[in-house]
Amino acid sequence: MTDNRTQDMDETINERLFLQTHEGSQLLTKKEIIMTGGPWPEDVSDETMVVNMGPQHPSTHGVLRLMVELDGEIVLDAKPIIGYLHTGMEKTGEELTFVQGCTNVTRMDYASPLSNELVFCLATEKLLGIDIPERATWARMLLVELNRISSHLLFQATNGMDLGAVSMMIYGWREREEVLRILEKITGLRMNHNFIRVGGIAADLPDDWQKDVLKVCDLVEKGVRQYDQILTGNPIFQERMVGVGILSTEDALALSATGPILRSTGYAWDLRKDQPYLAYEDVEFDVITTTNGDVFDRYRIRLFEILESVKIVKQCVEMMPKGDYRVQDKKVTPPPRARIDESMEALIHHFKLFTEGFKVPAGETYAAVESPRGEIGCYIVSDSESKPLRMHVRGPSFYNLQSMVPMMKGRYFADAVAVISSVDPIMGEVDR
Repeated sequence: MTDNRTQDMDETINERLFLQTHEGSQLLTKKEIIMTGGPWPEDVSDETMVVNMGPQHPSTHGVLRLMVELDGEIVLDAKPIIGYLHTGMEKTGEELTFVQGCTNVTRMDYASPLSNELVFCLATEKLLGIDIPERATWARMLLVELNRISSHLLFQATNGMDLGAVSMMIYGWREREEVLRILEKITGLRMNHNFIRVGGIAADLPDDWQKDVLKVCDLVEKGVRQYDQILTGNPIFQERMVGVGILSTEDALALSATGPILRSTGYAWDLRKDQPYLAYEDVEFDVITTTNGDVFDRYRIRLFEILESVKIVKQCVEMMPKGDYRVQDKKVTPPPRARIDESMEALIHHFKLFTEGFKVPAGETYAAVESPRGEIGCYIVSDSESKPLRMHVRGPSFYNLQSMVPMMKGRYFADAVAVISSVDPIMGEVDR
């Protein structure tokens, strides 16, 4: 980030970290030595306590259980326990046709379902060897960026509440509600849309969608400025977040963490820039990075990423191509509804598509996109049938959960809630 306020904040954080890690250890308490990575004092008691945090604890963002080993109030070790929300979506995906697949995958990361649908469709379209119309490409980009905004607004709301800023829940949901309304107007649903489909999108954009989208963008920009004023400079908020849950770039890469977690360590990795898909190489936006890798940085990255998504959405409105919203020369999309009453061939096509699906050439492929939580990937193996032989999803939340352990070690137990919130896990994506 380049603004002066942010630069001053980075200098303040770095100054605090220098004091924490370079002051003489004889001036620090035992707990402070542990927290700053110093040697374990020999006379510390061997008696520790194991605390179960969850799976019903309201701070754990879903059905997550943490086994935390404590020495007093200091976290010695932590172990995420997953599986309480297991739905078997990957195996279910192997029993559904490629036409039905989006209905299944959209429910994984229920905070950003359109990214799930997109990555499944991109992988399937690679196997089919088809190119979708430009309008469909840009409409997909518009939708996933609106969904990224709604997901990050949800984080701002719940993160504020987790750290005691209860009114932030109201502010965050205020703008998110407007984004969900425009998504509902376009797709018909607030979430689990099943709107991005193989070959394009389910329907064309509605009348006057440009005006509605731009109005929502203005509301979101105004809201983000308010969040910045309420939270960023708040000394209590900073005390709970600055220097807490630090993760290094090396640890983030070793644990395969992606998204805001990795970018908060100074590593500018964003698939929209580094491995462009859709039409991201045709729009202008910045990859937001910070250097401290703490809870505060992860909050700031998501805050400013909202504004970058707004920038992309506005460009989509301005540059949206005309034309068809799905391929018409393949048997992967249904015929126009009006033709079903006029043509027996169209009626048979429609019937067979939704009962038997379409066959995909044999092969295997992997597609990945940048979801609000990082790299979400879809690996598909086809044996020339209408169903995947094997489907595996790389859920970013599954990998990001591992990063909580080094973030928590040596910190106060009270900081665990802040760390969990900053990771922003979605357990439906973890327990596939």
